[in-house]
Amino acid sequence: MSNFNQFKKMFAAQLKLTLREKQAWFWGIFFPVILMVIFMVIFSGSSDDEFQSEIAIVAANPNPTSEMLLTQINQLPILDVKSGEPVSRETAEQGVIDQEVDAAIVLPESAEDTSFVLVVNKEDEKGVTTQALTAILDKIVQQANLSAVGAAPTFDIQFESVTSGSNELNYTDFLLTGMIALSIAQGGLFGMVDLVEMRRKGLIKRLRMTPANMGIFGLSDMVMRLLFSIIQILLLSLIGVFIFGANLYINFSSLLIVFLIGALSFNAVGYLISSFSQTQNAYMGVANIVSFLMMFLSGVFFPVETMPEWLQPVSNLLPLTYFAEGLRDSMVYETGLFSSTLWFGIGVLVIWGALSFMLGALLYKRKSIVAAR
Repeated sequence: MSNFNQFKKMFAAQLKLTLREKQAWFWGIFFPVILMVIFMVIFSGSSDDEFQSEIAIVAANPNPTSEMLLTQINQLPILDVKSGEPVSRETAEQGVIDQEVDAAIVLPESAEDTSFVLVVNKEDEKGVTTQALTAILDKIVQQANLSAVGAAPTFDIQFESVTSGSNELNYTDFLLTGMIALSIAQGGLFGMVDLVEMRRKGLIKRLRMTPANMGIFGLSDMVMRLLFSIIQILLLSLIGVFIFGANLYINFSSLLIVFLIGALSFNAVGYLISSFSQTQNAYMGVANIVSFLMMFLSGVFFPVETMPEWLQPVSNLLPLTYFAEGLRDSMVYETGLFSSTLWFGIGVLVIWGALSFMLGALLYKRKSIVAAR
């Protein structure tokens, strides 16, 4: 039988084995889709919404100072005063406790009083809304201080953002590329589970006793898994673009290299796990631990820079961190092949893949020697 015919038959056999492996389909295709939909429904578009907060105002003893502050507060469109007028402090605090309002502002009780109180719910003390309200009121105080001494503001700050991408990017683009990286990584991590069963049943040993070319067997397996990964990247991209409005600006040359190196590296990690797993359950257990560890530490959902500083060195050791960054560079930022950052990440992936494959091959060889004794 010619090598091409061997390849066709082995590819068909590998494809059937993968189609029959429901866990590989779930972790490789359906789980990333479900996870991506959940995260995008929760977070997509949230950055474009304007901040809005509902507050209660307490003005127990109206005076010129309290009226001046109340006028400034009412002029802020992002603050919605509940019922449109001041209420008693008891009513305001009960509204905060019942979470009917985000906070209560207690205005000065006399014209000589120079401070007012921000009352927030203890459970939301560290929340984003509380931090935003604090910053807003702090700015009002600064303006009031300048007005009191008759001084005009000298400096102001203007906000601009720039990006290396072609257009404005948002969290949807970040999450989509992270989920694509995660799904391809999981395809490699969980896709080698059939090797455990083949080894346990002695199928690999029997295959070696036939005229079949083991190199073609490995090539057919690799091509089948690359095809599986292409399905993943297409499916997730289509969902992200057409359902959630993600923006993709692809550099195909860098994407091809990052995709091939990343997919092969995670297949090698799956091959390593299969080399020491005695059963499919043991394999899935180890693969699950590795997958969940990388899922939350590799910048798939949030940038690595937002993690605690002591945790970031761990993230910088994981291959999924560099795979996700490489896919973002090539699918969102249009990074070309001459980027040193891109090649550094590719180098880390190559090291992970090479070490995993060599260690897996060594373990397979040692087991075959032990079994032959």
